[in-house]
Amino acid sequence: MTSGIYLYTLIYVAGFISCSIIIFLAGRKLSYYGDLLGERMHLGKAWIGLILMASVTSLPELMTGISSSAIIQSADLAVGDILGSCGFNLGILALMDAFVPHRQPIFSIASQNHILSAALAIILLALVGVGLFLPRDITLTSWIGFTSMLFIVIYFTSIRLLYNKEQRFYRTGKPATTVLKTQPEISIQKIIRFYVLFAGIIIAAALALPYFANKIAEISSLNKSFVGTLFLAISTSLPEIAVSIAAVRIGSIDMAVGGLLGSNIFNILILALDDIFYTKGHILKDASDLNILSVFSAILMSAIVIIGLGYRTKGKRFVLAWDSALIFLVYIINIFLLYHFSSYELALSR
Repeated sequence: MTSGIYLYTLIYVAGFISCSIIIFLAGRKLSYYGDLLGERMHLGKAWIGLILMASVTSLPELMTGISSSAIIQSADLAVGDILGSCGFNLGILALMDAFVPHRQPIFSIASQNHILSAALAIILLALVGVGLFLPRDITLTSWIGFTSMLFIVIYFTSIRLLYNKEQRFYRTGKPATTVLKTQPEISIQKIIRFYVLFAGIIIAAALALPYFANKIAEISSLNKSFVGTLFLAISTSLPEIAVSIAAVRIGSIDMAVGGLLGSNIFNILILALDDIFYTKGHILKDASDLNILSVFSAILMSAIVIIGLGYRTKGKRFVLAWDSALIFLVYIINIFLLYHFSSYELALSR
């Protein structure tokens, strides 16, 4: 490799890392002001958790997906980012178990209402797997498939079900806690200004991120599905990490669990939007079949979440409870298999 290629590689890696840091720092602020905005506008804790906070923390995935599909025109980067982000969110959820005080398993403390969120996410992920597996999709236009429109319908149906479920839970007199409390001295106009400011910063960084990821994939000869699933997914999930850590630190376990599971549901909506912007063809048909591995892994991890919430393990001997450790193990195996098979595919194509 010549010195010129080394220089370009360093530039692309530096650009990717810089965008990731910007997303992390701006994501923390955006989540903070998003929570304040939701409380000031009296949206209710259900909408703050399920709609506002999930969409806020998933803003990098949204903008990265649009950039990958509309500008870079890479189905593998867009699909890999979304599915990788779903898996990484569940990996974050597993690791949050290590930060719960008094050696209590996270799924023994979290509300069993989250079972519905995990089950709805499994349905959406299964449909993504079907879309990747089937040789053809029912076409609505020359580039938009029926599967993507189905994602949108199921997403809004899921949100309605979750909202109704949570409202019934609140009426029992067991209100949920929020991560952040409203500060009376901050006016709603100032909150909106800061919210828009940090949203704009994230949009700019997220739009540039796929460019650097694509260049890194080309120079390093890594499969784009692998780059999207690992590097793009981790960098765009940084706001979820920031919000989850803040939630667990103050004991708001349900906010952390609900936010991560809600983000997974929102991510599938983003995939449908990516298909609309991807005019080169049908995004699930053009994406690599290797993405099915990520679908299966995310479904398996979500199923373990449901088992953990239902079984309610009492105490834990090690840093992670058995369910959290199993979730994280599935995530690691998925990344290993993706790297192995993507390297095998590249070797065959040469």
